[in-house]
Amino acid sequence: MNSENINILIIDDEEAIRDSCSMVLNKEGYSVLTSVDGIQGIKLFKQNEIRVVLLDLRLPGMQGQEILTRLKKESPETPVIIVTGFASIESAVDTIKRGAFDYLAKPFSPEELRVIVRKALESRALYSQSLALSKSYEKEKDFGMILGTSSSMSRIMDIVRRVSATESTVLITGESGTGKELLANEIHKHSFRHNAPFVVVDCGALVETLFESELFGHVKGSFTGAHETKHGRFEVADGGTIFLDEIGNISLNIQAKLLRAIQEREITRIGSNQPFKVDVRIIAATNEDLTECVKTGKFREDLFYRLSVVPLHIPPLRDRREDIPLLLEHFIAKYNLKARKSIRQISPAAKKALMDYEWPGNIRELENTIERAIVLTEKDHIELDDLIYHGIGSSISFLQPTGGNYKTLEEMEQEYIKVVLQSQHGNRSQTAKILGIDRKTLLSKIKKFNLE
Repeated sequence: MNSENINILIIDDEEAIRDSCSMVLNKEGYSVLTSVDGIQGIKLFKQNEIRVVLLDLRLPGMQGQEILTRLKKESPETPVIIVTGFASIESAVDTIKRGAFDYLAKPFSPEELRVIVRKALESRALYSQSLALSKSYEKEKDFGMILGTSSSMSRIMDIVRRVSATESTVLITGESGTGKELLANEIHKHSFRHNAPFVVVDCGALVETLFESELFGHVKGSFTGAHETKHGRFEVADGGTIFLDEIGNISLNIQAKLLRAIQEREITRIGSNQPFKVDVRIIAATNEDLTECVKTGKFREDLFYRLSVVPLHIPPLRDRREDIPLLLEHFIAKYNLKARKSIRQISPAAKKALMDYEWPGNIRELENTIERAIVLTEKDHIELDDLIYHGIGSSISFLQPTGGNYKTLEEMEQEYIKVVLQSQHGNRSQTAKILGIDRKTLLSKIKKFNLE
């Protein structure tokens, strides 16, 4: 990108920061304007065609949050990079939700400054494409069909539309089966990296001893069994997006190396001392409470702030039941096509049972239920009896009351798990897949209900 005639505005009351940033950016060929406070900074912003703003959060007089609001109101397309000390990172993360492009934590290196300004300029240059992208996104119905159109999901979709066209790191939280990977994939599909790889890393499935090799790769002969050079997931994702699923499962040792990779935008293969740059966007997900993990020392606070620039929480299906009818339509259409059937409807009793059920496995469990019902039914519609699971010979579903008495949710869950476990001959991995929960969750429930 040609840096000629590109004006960058620095609003910071620290002379050392203004001077050092100006020096670095001037060497890159940018024109730099500086201000010690918000009033002067806004004036310069209005008088000049500013392409990027570096804004300190803590300033005399008008505070950084208010300055950001005024700048974005004046020119929504201009990227604003927040400059902050470590103690204020949480506030900086909050500004991302208010429209800031990203943040730089002091102290930062000249290279970090150059990279983030270059990314901001690329974002600004692609703004017109972003508008077109948003319009095409509105026409794209797959997202709504997969995850729902409830008020809670509409709010999430609104954030996704805005964050997709940026380079911001996203942390998606929610129970198992809520659709975290689907959401991450949607963000990638609607980003400027959509033609590059979307690489999924299941942090809960990788063996600790091989984790570093999986992420960063290794050179031939670096350890026993390293018979050839391996390209890590970061390298494979270069130019695209890397999705770190169940990020809460990684050890503190790997967390430190991951933090360095995010900060420096470079990795080093095991057995090598030659780092090389990678250009990846990071989306992470977890079903754990990472803030609690930070408090207990299980998760690094600095890594948490790096990952949760834009936090997204997907509520469980039981908290947004109004999404179920739309999801049912989608899954019936999907599995009609796969099974070459023409199921036309769901009986009122079956639909009510599906609406009333608590769905501990969320969308994944609902999808599995509809797939099984379509495969097993011999009719052109789904009835309550079609919602039975493998191994249930009764014509009465576990969802129905027996003898006029309703079962408790815990009793239903216990019976449900027992039946599916028996139908799979004790195969826990397959049982967890059918139930739409992870294996760790299944093991804890087996122990709880004494189903060994």
